[in-house]
Amino acid sequence: MKALFTVAYIVHMLAIAGVLGLLLSQLKKSPRKLSPGILHSAATALIAGIVMVGAYSSAKPDEELNHTKIGIKLLIVLVILALSYINVKKDELKKNIWFALLGLTLANVLIAVLWH
Repeated sequence: MKALFTVAYIVHMLAIAGVLGLLLSQLKKSPRKLSPGILHSAATALIAGIVMVGAYSSAKPDEELNHTKIGIKLLIVLVILALSYINVKKDELKKNIWFALLGLTLANVLIAVLWH
């Protein structure tokens, strides 16, 4: 199970980096357009996160899972997915939606890194 957890962790990190990278690639573009890759990367991060939670107790038996942290991160990724799904087919991504997606992604990363 430790190997499964490690693979899911790597996939999760790559998927979040994909979301962040694709959002930042639109920084200086006008008009901004939402890449379908953001939606796919966020979905991949969600699935990998679920696998990590499922394998956590076997991979790290000495540690206890922080369910509050996981719940908040889950809500954030669900909002990212919802905003992405709503805006993926639009010709232009509004600036406030782009900032919201970027802020939520950064918040998710900061929660993962700083909340112990």
